[in-house]
Amino acid sequence: MTMAWSDSLKQQHNWSSELLNAVGLYERRSHKLTQLSGGEQQRVAIAVALANRPVLLLGDEPTGEVDSATAQAIMDTFRKLGTLMDLTIIIVTHDPRIARQVDRVVAIRDGKISSEIVRQVGRRDSPECNEFQRPEPAAEIAPVEEKEAVTYHEYVVLDSAGRLQIPREWLEKLQIGKRASA
Repeated sequence: MTMAWSDSLKQQHNWSSELLNAVGLYERRSHKLTQLSGGEQQRVAIAVALANRPVLLLGDEPTGEVDSATAQAIMDTFRKLGTLMDLTIIIVTHDPRIARQVDRVVAIRDGKISSEIVRQVGRRDSPECNEFQRPEPAAEIAPVEEKEAVTYHEYVVLDSAGRLQIPREWLEKLQIGKRASA
């Protein structure tokens, strides 16, 4: 074996160890995939997806087949990896508990973007934290520190034809039927 090949294998081994450590599975490195729980298998899949050092990670319902505690561990892993690896992560989910934990939610209705919600964490005494407050998240979601407040800014989006895609909750709240005028 040539020296360059040996160095390459060593780098690959070190990187795989680093990835397993990043997803919290280094101590399980000698286990077969079938010996791991569903949540651990999901975290292995995340590590595998990061093997080639991408700048973007796509997760299609990554918490869909696990219990809420495991889903939280997976979301914590995403958050940690996003910071650690300066990674953009896009998650597709139907779970509102998961959607409340991300920085930006783009809602899609009938195949089109209907609204966008931007989450900001700031100081509780900050004036912009009073603009739009969502109800507190479910108990299983990790709470934000007491000195911080979560503020959500929700926007409706114009579709390609220039029509507003107004969320159903807004229509009901504003008592808008089939027609409205400005």
